[in-house]
Amino acid sequence: MKHFMARIVLFLLLTAMSCGSVTAQNKSVKQAKADTTAVDSSANDDALAAQLDEAAADSSALLGDGVTSEGFHQALKTKFIEGDAGFMSLVALALVIGLAFCIERIIYLSLSEINAKKFMNDLDNSIMQGDIEGAKALCRNTRGPVASICFQGLERINESIDNIERSVVSYGSVQSSNLEKGCSWITLFIAMAPSLGFLGTVIGMVMAFDQIQTAGDISPTIVASGMKVALLTTIFGIIVALILQIFYNYILSKIEHITSQMEESAISLLDIVMKYKLKKEC
Repeated sequence: MKHFMARIVLFLLLTAMSCGSVTAQNKSVKQAKADTTAVDSSANDDALAAQLDEAAADSSALLGDGVTSEGFHQALKTKFIEGDAGFMSLVALALVIGLAFCIERIIYLSLSEINAKKFMNDLDNSIMQGDIEGAKALCRNTRGPVASICFQGLERINESIDNIERSVVSYGSVQSSNLEKGCSWITLFIAMAPSLGFLGTVIGMVMAFDQIQTAGDISPTIVASGMKVALLTTIFGIIVALILQIFYNYILSKIEHITSQMEESAISLLDIVMKYKLKKEC
């Protein structure tokens, strides 16, 4: 009986121990799951915070670009004022007047350009049909130097070829001079802009030395302020010269194109008149 009771007590102890171990194991599993969930939540929070920081950085960059773009014009105006208003105003005036001459030449040359090949074909058809007055009317109603030299040649169509050629060549020289009218002023302002800048540089350096003499000490602040004014005038003068030079080269290219059209049209006109005279003699 004692042995039986001892076995029952031992069995109950073993059962209690096994239940305790299972409960502890369940608690440890739950704690592990909770820790894993906490880690995942923390990782998600960190990722979200990183995304928010990145978005804020992008927004700051965009705002910074806007501020920089707005500040460029302000900085340009500030540098212009710092470069001594007297000399900088002269440089700006040279830019404005030079651009006015460039725009006038570009408009004039653009209006002088025509489709020379089509014009000469129409003129050839009118002359070969014997409609000289119609050919003259075509020249009068067409703008540009090509039509003008053709009209001068048709005015002397009943004269010799040599007289027609001399008339066309002479009037072509006049038209070429008209094309180049005003270009000398553009070259003047191209040369004047950097010269004004260098003049401002020299005067700025003289002013810097005067300030050093007055202060009685070679201070970096005094030297830097005077040299800054001196160099700013040179920079703006060179920029103005570069802008005007670009427009001037474009104008020269258009003049060369129109001049080549005039020469080709003059040769074509002489050939057409020769054919007309030969046909008339036959």
